[in-house]
Amino acid sequence: MPRAAALDASPAPPRKRSAHDRAAVTESMEDYLECIFDLESTKGYACVSDVAETLQLNRASTSIMVKRLGKLGFLRYEPYRGFALTSDGRRVAERIRKRHAMLADLFDLIGLDHQEHLSDIEGLEHHLSERAFRRFADLAAHLRAHPLPGRLARRRPVAP
Repeated sequence: MPRAAALDASPAPPRKRSAHDRAAVTESMEDYLECIFDLESTKGYACVSDVAETLQLNRASTSIMVKRLGKLGFLRYEPYRGFALTSDGRRVAERIRKRHAMLADLFDLIGLDHQEHLSDIEGLEHHLSERAFRRFADLAAHLRAHPLPGRLARRRPVAP
């Protein structure tokens, strides 16, 4: 194969998501869905003021995002009760929670306190491909079975 043809055959770089891309779930949307999931788990419901307070955002921008998530099918409004995740919204939120828990576990297993590195974990949870997530989960399982020696490993109970 000629060199020019080989260059043309290389795979295109992955397309970056943008806040303006209405078809994709953005990092911000994932953060909202994760927050709403947590509120539903603890309080039984979510409302704009609780989400805004938790995410430290103003109510107006939170209201706009909640309406957008509703239009995209991730939330359903319940009169006088706020809103709740749909099955699609719950699926996205659970995926992010699972990634967060695995990364927190991995950080602890390699000797990094997950609370001290919360911003690292929050950033990584949105950007891992499914393949990278599975490999990191495999690494965490291996490190649980074969802990690092000495001070490198910090042990904590693993969440179910």
